Amino acid sequence: MKGYHDILGDGGSRILEQITDQRARITDGLAGVRHLVAVGSGKGGVGKSTLTLHLAGALRARGLRIAILDADFNGPSQARMAGVQDALLVPGSEKVALPRTRDGIAVFSMGSLIPESEALEFESAAQGESHTWRATREFALLGEILRSVEWGELDLLMFDLPPGAERTVQYADFLDPRTSFLLVTIPSEVSRGVVTRSVAALSKASARLLGYVENMRGYYCRDCNAIRPLFDSGPPNLGIPCLGSVPFDPELARHCDLGIPFAEFSDTPAGRALDHIAQQLLDSLDREPPR
Repeated sequence: MKGYHDILGDGGSRILEQITDQRARITDGLAGVRHLVAVGSGKGGVGKSTLTLHLAGALRARGLRIAILDADFNGPSQARMAGVQDALLVPGSEKVALPRTRDGIAVFSMGSLIPESEALEFESAAQGESHTWRATREFALLGEILRSVEWGELDLLMFDLPPGAERTVQYADFLDPRTSFLLVTIPSEVSRGVVTRSVAALSKASARLLGYVENMRGYYCRDCNAIRPLFDSGPPNLGIPCLGSVPFDPELARHCDLGIPFAEFSDTPAGRALDHIAQQLLDSLDREPPR
């Protein structure tokens, strides 16, 4: 009987050839995309998905060609917030065309394919053991999406990542090496501590970190037209650049539930903050040419 070290190459499974072919097809599919930006956070509940969508809206308002890939397959939110929950993905001769928001942002989200009352299931051959290979199936699905969608010519493809420092590093390992990372936190020491771990983990993985955005930095009181305190915390120090802060606006949250685009609230404190962050993001991307 042969031992593990007696097997040469891939043992005849052709797995290396399959992986190389998959990577080549993904690279070919993304050839027209100038920048890839993954928006992540070690902490859930910081408004990462909301910020991703409305930052995309601010970039789109500048005339850029933008698409969003909602990579949180088990908790997709982009379909509802972008207003494409009931839109169809249209199969073409070779690839799939994506639905677009009212302001022209292409969006892929499992929320367009699976009702909110249902969960995306990754069946396991051994009952109760799906946790041992769920991530493998998720990344296989992500690879299939990347190579099967007609991304076309884009200035930015934005990935809305699932929460978790470890998950963020897994995506850094899987995604195209050109991918840059933008992290999101809120003004609480708990959130900042978790995001700091993500910074350390991504730095160790040699991922390119653009900086972070501090969401919910105060809240916008429409009755008094002022930004009021929301968290009692000092200035952050995460060791990477801060691209800006966004106040919480209840009206913005309502717009997300209704799928109303960024242009409807661009002339608000939150809208102006997002526009500033959009410019900071573009400046950061342009400082170093895509690899």
